[in-house]
Amino acid sequence: MARDFWTRYCCLPKRSAIAEEVNPMQYKPLSEKQLRAMFWWAKGSGTEHYDAVICDGAVRSGKTFSLSLSFVMWASLRFDGALLGFCGKTITALRRNVIIPLLPCLKELGFDVRENVSSNRLHIRYQKHENTFFLFSGKDEGSASLIQGVTLSGILFDEVALMPRSFVEQALARCSVSGSRFFFNCNPEYPSHWFYREWIKNRERKNALYIHFRMRDNPSLSEKMLRRYESLYTGAFYRRFVEGEWVSVSGAVYPFMGDSGMFIPPPNGSCEEYCVSCDYGTVNPASMGLWGRKGDIWYRLRESYYDARKEGRSKTDEEHYDSLKELLGELMPAAVIVDPSAASFIEVIERHGRYPVVRADNNVIDGIRRTSQALRDGEIVICDTCADAIREFSLYRWDENKPMDTVIKRDDHAMDDIRYFVSYIKAREEKLGFAFIDRHQDRGC
Repeated sequence: MARDFWTRYCCLPKRSAIAEEVNPMQYKPLSEKQLRAMFWWAKGSGTEHYDAVICDGAVRSGKTFSLSLSFVMWASLRFDGALLGFCGKTITALRRNVIIPLLPCLKELGFDVRENVSSNRLHIRYQKHENTFFLFSGKDEGSASLIQGVTLSGILFDEVALMPRSFVEQALARCSVSGSRFFFNCNPEYPSHWFYREWIKNRERKNALYIHFRMRDNPSLSEKMLRRYESLYTGAFYRRFVEGEWVSVSGAVYPFMGDSGMFIPPPNGSCEEYCVSCDYGTVNPASMGLWGRKGDIWYRLRESYYDARKEGRSKTDEEHYDSLKELLGELMPAAVIVDPSAASFIEVIERHGRYPVVRADNNVIDGIRRTSQALRDGEIVICDTCADAIREFSLYRWDENKPMDTVIKRDDHAMDDIRYFVSYIKAREEKLGFAFIDRHQDRGC
């Protein structure tokens, strides 16, 4: 039956009519590594004796789609009436990265898929076999309790390196059915990461097949797109995201911002929308940035930066609020995004009732990744009126003395408020994207 799946995949149209409007996808011939990931379990593959598969390496290399399709095909041939698990950092990320791209292909391959969104499960039927796939979130140490008690026949971890070890090990312990297997995929992190040390370095002892992907292992990426991705990253992040290596980061966090040409005068005229991002400080500096959107680009128009040590005194929350009002003038922001630990300052903004306040996402490493991408893509632009942000870009560095990705907590206050802002707009775009998909699904698209 694995041969039947492969024949059906080869016969798929060049573009999926089901997915075209919402999630354009071209079904192209698979690379050798994608093919191995998809059919490693099949009889006669030479790798069917492994208990697990690990696909790591570059971003956009096609490993996620290949492995998730592999997982469903394997389960549909091996089991009937079984329970299995898809795991992601969050349910939202799991749906976006795995489920939504996978569903159109499954339907065209002849699978019948019924999704129960409220209970986070999929019922997938192929011919006479039907299995249930649960969606699990492995976002923090407390997530391990969410998967306790269930007995699974197999499990897939999307971006396993972003999940806590306690969750992964609890999920693996749930796979007690005879013939159960593990499917892992991830982008590389720092070389002392627990998953790299425990699973990749010990893959032979774990009886795990290891498939390492580079970006050029994805034949669906054009040469133009490959060059674009290769130009986005430098140094350790190039080695991680393009070459797929587990390397430590060092030096400047945003090395490409050392070019003075990255900072431009503010655009003329008014903007279509405004926001303010705030990193609150009493003894440490407090940084606020005013952002304005023109079309698809957000500009950091001006800023307020107060260093209590330099000035010789700390501001009260009310004085910080006065600085916020002065920064905005007559402008009304869509949101004031504030450091979530600044509870007293948030309370002051809410009590005045003038500006809508949002608690920022304070995931540092994910925020740095999003910010780096947004700066590289020109989605956000820093204006030359923001002297303290420009100064911090030249000073903000990775801590080379730490075993994992850690930034030095110095000269990072404008950097933090910029990161809060980018995480906010990315989360907002994601919500709008899912609303768009839901509307089209309701119409039967």
